[in-house]
Amino acid sequence: MIKRTLFSSLQKSLTSYPITAVIGPRQSGKTTLVKELKTYRYVSLENPDTRDFAQSDPKAFLEEYNNKVIFDEVQRVPELFSYLQGVVDGRPEMGQFILSGSQNFQLMERITQSLAGRVDILQLYPLDIQELKSSGQLPSTVSQSCTTGFYPAIYDRSLDPDRYYANYITTYVNRDVTELINIQNNSAFRRCLRICATRSAQLVNYNDMARDVGVSHTTLRNWLSILETSFIIYLLPPFYKNFSKRITKSPKLYFYDVGILCHLLRIKKNQLNPQHKYWGSIFENLIISEMIKKNAHQSLLRDFWFWRDTKGHEVDLLYEEGGAIYVHEIKASTTIKSAYFKNLVYFDKISEDTPIHKNLIYSGSKNQSRSQVKVVSWLNI
Repeated sequence: MIKRTLFSSLQKSLTSYPITAVIGPRQSGKTTLVKELKTYRYVSLENPDTRDFAQSDPKAFLEEYNNKVIFDEVQRVPELFSYLQGVVDGRPEMGQFILSGSQNFQLMERITQSLAGRVDILQLYPLDIQELKSSGQLPSTVSQSCTTGFYPAIYDRSLDPDRYYANYITTYVNRDVTELINIQNNSAFRRCLRICATRSAQLVNYNDMARDVGVSHTTLRNWLSILETSFIIYLLPPFYKNFSKRITKSPKLYFYDVGILCHLLRIKKNQLNPQHKYWGSIFENLIISEMIKKNAHQSLLRDFWFWRDTKGHEVDLLYEEGGAIYVHEIKASTTIKSAYFKNLVYFDKISEDTPIHKNLIYSGSKNQSRSQVKVVSWLNI
């Protein structure tokens, strides 16, 4: 079993909040993570009998499971949330309950309504590069990493990634999505997934995508929202500071896991190479998703943006920290050219008095020292 970085944050959370919620994509390892806490009882609300008990008599249910309990897939029993509020308000103890769930929309809605201020929310995504490196299981190349993906079961059980992702998409469409919205045309929704894959690392154009999928603009927006709240896609917003009045306002689209992305692009294991037409966008997606996972697993609490103006100047990723802005250019190349630095230098020039830390992430294996920019290998971000 691969050690998860988030476990230390989970232990700390249990000393500071009466309830801790662990959310994230289905099969990202949430159940395995919380079960490492051996002093907690584990209760799965996927079990029909257990769920019926919780739904029909939540008060008696919480008398039976009244402290040091993990409730998995807790969004399936919304009746519990108001009762949990009463229980933790009546006791001063920290770490009373752990909640976990895969449906971010439903779970967060219940937490917002009933448990605000009483719960610490942690996010667990598929494995990150450092977790795989520490376990000695990181594939040796970018291509292998992208087509294998980062879901724990692939590594823990030596599963074939092509079959795994085919099953994952089928299960997701048939179960999770239909629980959230009434999709009457599954083929159109599958087409939407594939269109998203071809638009990875690109600006979202809702009208064009709706036309290509064959649905209305409103339906397309609704579907993208569901894909985002279900941890399939991530919409990276544009930077809000007005360094230039003419800046892009549309988000960019990425997948939380590049294995899913490659599957939807019909790229099988060991079939991706630098000559592939989607090589650049897949590598950019790999890095963006890695930064998101690192941010969550290490509880860094960063907000991410990209920046682009109407003249074509762009930085792929940036965040603010300590009064400075950290900007990142992503290049799917094993060699470094000085031309790769131009957008970073331009952004630094227009940023007035704000300190700028410039970084270029590339597909080579070694970090490099440059006078203006820090060059970082994909292996070391």
